[in-house]
Amino acid sequence: MMKNTTLLIVCTFLAISGVYAQDSTDNTEQRQQIVALVDAYAQAREQHDTVLLKSILTEDIDQLVSSGEWRTGKKESMEGMQQSATENPGTRTLKVEKIRFLNPGSALADARYEIANPDGTVRKMWSTFIVVYHEENWKIAAIRNMLPASPQ
Repeated sequence: MMKNTTLLIVCTFLAISGVYAQDSTDNTEQRQQIVALVDAYAQAREQHDTVLLKSILTEDIDQLVSSGEWRTGKKESMEGMQQSATENPGTRTLKVEKIRFLNPGSALADARYEIANPDGTVRKMWSTFIVVYHEENWKIAAIRNMLPASPQ
């Protein structure tokens, strides 16, 4: 009887530890890659670097900007980004504050988004990036820019 109980306890322990071991992956490197991706996006926007921008966006990207405009596809999104940077000059800063993995190949990255205008005012918003792991790199699949209802 004692042997059966001991065997049952050992088997239960092994089964439980095997299940939890699969969920305990360390994703520090992926987080760093996603932060670097958002940094690259900000850099590409600031420097009007269409080559870099094209390389970090998925073909089917879509974007909802704070004005309510939807941009669908890489071409339309990139054109809108360039037009926005020209029409709304200022220094753009994105700071990732939270990353939530939906599965090993996709995540949400929430960032503070500020535009320091030439007149000294600062427009404070939020951006959410939906990112996917595609062809061994993280890429931006969607962007949602939000203007808070109340000052932050």
